[in-house]
Amino acid sequence: MPELIILGSANAVSDTQHENTHMALLGEKRTVLIDCVSNPLVRLQQANVNHHQITDLILTHFHPDHVSGVPLLLMNMWLLGRKHPLNVYGLHHTLKRVEALMDFYEWSHWPEFFPVVFHHLPERVNIPVLACDEFDIIASPVRHLIPTIGLRVTFPQRDKVLAYSCDTEPCPEVIELASGADVLIHEAGGATHGHSSAAQAGEIARRAEVGRLYLIHYPTYGPDYEKLLPEAGRTFGKPAALAEDFMVLDF
Repeated sequence: MPELIILGSANAVSDTQHENTHMALLGEKRTVLIDCVSNPLVRLQQANVNHHQITDLILTHFHPDHVSGVPLLLMNMWLLGRKHPLNVYGLHHTLKRVEALMDFYEWSHWPEFFPVVFHHLPERVNIPVLACDEFDIIASPVRHLIPTIGLRVTFPQRDKVLAYSCDTEPCPEVIELASGADVLIHEAGGATHGHSSAAQAGEIARRAEVGRLYLIHYPTYGPDYEKLLPEAGRTFGKPAALAEDFMVLDF
């Protein structure tokens, strides 16, 4: 049964209980990382995910709290003897910067490096990212400070749908991505340029008619973040939940 593991739930400022937002989608044949931060192999070990299982990496946008772990992931996989390819997906804006970053590490000179296949996605709505027997993933641009994608994951064998807003202001693209979804994971970083408040996340979830709303990418410093739940619930019209580190959602 496919499952999604929340590897981190905090906004750009993490703490000891909440890593920056990223997650892993696990199937029988493919395991997909959605963004990559901190020390990836340590985080995967803590979540009981074997790094050898990782087949794909989706990078939503080029901000440090979403891509800072990529060089360490690639280097550690290489040092631990990986031979099979890794597929990396993202907008051209994201991937050309990731490739440039790796060039600073002179990775082309690392001997016998495993194949890394970059898939540059066009910046338009409902772009197919990857498909397998257990899940199909599409992406659409959302409204953040730089080019960014949100995701819709369909589980055809289970007749279930998951949507992820990524970092974004409220926008029609997220409503479309999340339309009728069983689960929407929506950021709640605050009502600032490029981000959404918990109340705005609730409104998006209500308009998209989703079954369940999880708040993610929320501030863990300062006010009690659990106060976000009633804020989202008022606009959603039913209870919302917090995405917490190492939470597992089964599909």
